[in-house]
Amino acid sequence: MARYNRIFAALDGSDAQVAVARRTLSIAHDNNAEVLFGHVIDTSKFETGGLGDEEIAENKRVAIEQSIKRQLDRARQDECVPSVEVKVAMGPLNDTMMDGLIKPFNPDLVICGVRGLSNIRYAFVGSVSTHIVRHAPCDVLVVRPEAIDELPEEEYAPYEID
Repeated sequence: MARYNRIFAALDGSDAQVAVARRTLSIAHDNNAEVLFGHVIDTSKFETGGLGDEEIAENKRVAIEQSIKRQLDRARQDECVPSVEVKVAMGPLNDTMMDGLIKPFNPDLVICGVRGLSNIRYAFVGSVSTHIVRHAPCDVLVVRPEAIDELPEEEYAPYEID
């Protein structure tokens, strides 16, 4: 079985990111792996002209940390997870995810969620998970949140922390 030392998890701000976080931290625990959670604020949807970008990114990072707080708290206390961090970048979605977050971290595994875009929307905008699968320099796991949500959390968080 492959050992993963560095795991990157792409978070999209949706409800699915909790499932992605749970799966990521379970694999990290089993492999004694470092974890980087990353999120990209897609600047193609709005133009800030660079004004306030750092504040926008920091506010989003705080919001993401709050949404997966339980998982982050447990991971930060887990001796089997050497480090866990959350980074937010701004830019064109796919390029920034790959070149700004994934490649600099140099992961052995990338984990992302699937959102299930409609066929029409997928045809026009594609999907981040498809882009990652095609361009990541390592293994990629695409998480289906409904598969995780059906199981008790203990299945994906095998460690107990008081």
